[in-house]
Amino acid sequence: MALPRSGPVRSEAARLAILEAAAELFAEGGYEHLAIEGIARRAGVGKQTIYRWWSSKGDVIAEAILEGHLLDGRRHLPDTGDARGDLAAWLADLFALRASPDGEGLLRSFVAAAAENAEIGRRLREAILAAPLMERLSQAMGGTSGARLEAAAEALLGAVILRALSREDFDADDMRALVDVVTGGSHPPL
Repeated sequence: MALPRSGPVRSEAARLAILEAAAELFAEGGYEHLAIEGIARRAGVGKQTIYRWWSSKGDVIAEAILEGHLLDGRRHLPDTGDARGDLAAWLADLFALRASPDGEGLLRSFVAAAAENAEIGRRLREAILAAPLMERLSQAMGGTSGARLEAAAEALLGAVILRALSREDFDADDMRALVDVVTGGSHPPL
């Protein structure tokens, strides 16, 4: 039997309006110009409604990404039949996004949201290590599964996150080399 919920009931319509408003405002002005006041005004709710459910604009943006209001197309891996090539292309696309003005804000919102809220961090990890990535990585590793596959996924993404946080460039050749090291395979030279 479920325990009764304490606190205010979360209105699904208000939650969706907030996430949509945050995504729209992010697209219009980027992370730097995003403010809880603006999100509340656009969503037609009070600031206190947002702060009741999220502690910061980073948390709101992280949830908007997790629920497909932002970046939905970029979160999907290509499937050309070449698993290592698909992984390298996907990582290169994500890294190109990180290098964009909006990408900096997205990265900051991910890091801040995960650091401030363990539940958001857990959901981000689950979303990143979702079935499509794990399936493609398993294919690239010759059918590997279990703990070895999960460790490879974390190594692959951890390397990209480390480069992104240090704002180092990462080109397509770097992505191929990283995928090759993690999967134990090799790409033909360009």
